[in-house]
Amino acid sequence: MTPEQIRDLATVDLKAHWLESFGAPSPKKMRRTTLERILVCEAQWRQSGEGRVAIRQQLERVAASADKNAPSASEGTRLIREWHGTEHVVDVIDGMYHWNGRAWTSLSAIAREITGAKWSGPRFFGVKA
Repeated sequence: MTPEQIRDLATVDLKAHWLESFGAPSPKKMRRTTLERILVCEAQWRQSGEGRVAIRQQLERVAASADKNAPSASEGTRLIREWHGTEHVVDVIDGMYHWNGRAWTSLSAIAREITGAKWSGPRFFGVKA
């Protein structure tokens, strides 16, 4: 079944297709759009002819390379993060993080100050620790 055919199914038929595809009824509280997306992914996987192990390994390689490609907060870096409509700029100078006219030793402390919640600073700013 093509993605277009799956999207065109009535909800009753969508649930029947789920049962046929997975051998179990669809989760009761799952939204229709989620059912569609999962069934479309399943159809695409079957059409590809690749085994699940090969696809999982590809996804793991992509995820691992994404982590390696994250920028680092090295000397001279400018980090920019928008939070609730306000742009926050942090400059890395002399091993310190400069934000709002102050020098900070921790990105996490800056993230906590911005959000009011405990955050990983590198995660908040999208950089490697």
